[in-house]
Amino acid sequence: MNLRNIYYSLSPKSRFLVRKLYYYPVDILDKIQGRKHKYVPNKGDIFIGSGDFIAQGKHHLELLKKYAGLKENHTVLDIGCGIGRAAVSLTQYLSKEGKYEGFDVVEKGILWCEKHISADFPNFNFQYIPLNNDLYHFTEDKAENFIFPYEDNSFDTIFLFSVFTHMQPLEVQNYLNEIYRVLKPNGKCLATYFLYNNEIENKISNKENKINFPYTRENYRLMNEKVPSANIAFKETYLDEMIERSHLKLENKIYGRWSKRTCEGLFDFQDILVFKKE
Repeated sequence: MNLRNIYYSLSPKSRFLVRKLYYYPVDILDKIQGRKHKYVPNKGDIFIGSGDFIAQGKHHLELLKKYAGLKENHTVLDIGCGIGRAAVSLTQYLSKEGKYEGFDVVEKGILWCEKHISADFPNFNFQYIPLNNDLYHFTEDKAENFIFPYEDNSFDTIFLFSVFTHMQPLEVQNYLNEIYRVLKPNGKCLATYFLYNNEIENKISNKENKINFPYTRENYRLMNEKVPSANIAFKETYLDEMIERSHLKLENKIYGRWSKRTCEGLFDFQDILVFKKE
């Protein structure tokens, strides 16, 4: 059993605790030596993956500017905002006329964002939405029934970084429908996925690969059978049908590094899809 499977075998609360304890010496040392950045959480509190927090946030900002047409005065929605990785970079880009809204299912991330970001940038607002997700916590409220707490035609730009990679098909379909509803006409949404087709399905099902999805379901594959939301890969043709049902128009597709189908130019580890509301 590799470290990832051991991690997924823990309860959601235990996963947070293990990370906190693992990085505790590093966080204490950074604090003592004065290396703590005001807008960077402690490593033990970051639950959205590894890597340089600031650098990744800047990378996401560049993706939004290049592919989603993000402008300084836009009203933006960050779905699954986590602990503010993209938001921190956006504080240095959005003007006072711009507005940021973000929501997430992990409360401690929202509390950190309110304390460290909203306090300095009043046009940045964060909401905790306690939806069920077996990677983070269990509750009766399901994402497949969730209605976004925003009016129709509210946002110029919407984005989801590593969110649909942790959601089941009914949940993804509902979110796509809601994205269409709250996007302004001609607004765009950028979202990341793990996508596969018939050509690479056998390769990604092999457990010998570093990134693999060995458990097959109808039109999607799972990385971990016991924690379905751990990581999910969708069949491209199936996702195309979901997009069509939502009435969004697929405008661009940029393959990421994970499947070694990387496109030329600016790309990400995950696959990027850009939607437009016409």
